[in-house]
Amino acid sequence: MQIPHDTRRALDVVVALVNTAAESEHPDGLADIAALRGFVQEYSISGVGELGARDLSGVRTVRSKFAQVFAAPNPRAASALINELVATAGTTPQLTDHDGYDWHVHYFAPGASVGDHLAADGGMALAFIVVSGEQERLRRCEAPDCRRAFVDLSRNRSRRYCDSRTCGNRLHVAAYRARRKGADAGPSEHEEVVHGGEQQQDTDHR
Repeated sequence: MQIPHDTRRALDVVVALVNTAAESEHPDGLADIAALRGFVQEYSISGVGELGARDLSGVRTVRSKFAQVFAAPNPRAASALINELVATAGTTPQLTDHDGYDWHVHYFAPGASVGDHLAADGGMALAFIVVSGEQERLRRCEAPDCRRAFVDLSRNRSRRYCDSRTCGNRLHVAAYRARRKGADAGPSEHEEVVHGGEQQQDTDHR
């Protein structure tokens, strides 16, 4: 699947943001303003000024909406969520080549809050996926103890885990060990009873 560089980057930010949500064994990755500041710096979110409590609340709201798009059962449901995100953010498409990046499109309006910034750029990136008929690529890890979001960019849409080197390998190793344990185990109690009975019957006939 061919995805423009700026759309791919926006999708990476969407996935990263969704995965900051608290899970059973993982705390909220956006627990405070300092964490939000760290996220903004890590993903080079441009045009962001001083951050405050309103920004943190706004980004958490956008995160929830992104997560709902990943959970949407069909394109119509996904498009309704995306339309709401984009409309609320107030998109103003503009070409830019800031910070050494080649020409690309920003969809957020000048002076937008960080929440609106993420909603606009991330919303349009998700719109690209839906319009391309590729919504099923928006997935959650199938590892039972993970459920992290990811975008499946494999050619045949076969990716099942957020990271094949961790979740994928971990489950493959567990399955292999389970098979080996079953193969190495001796005959079951039921088999011993059956074979023992057969042996006794043979003895009785002699």
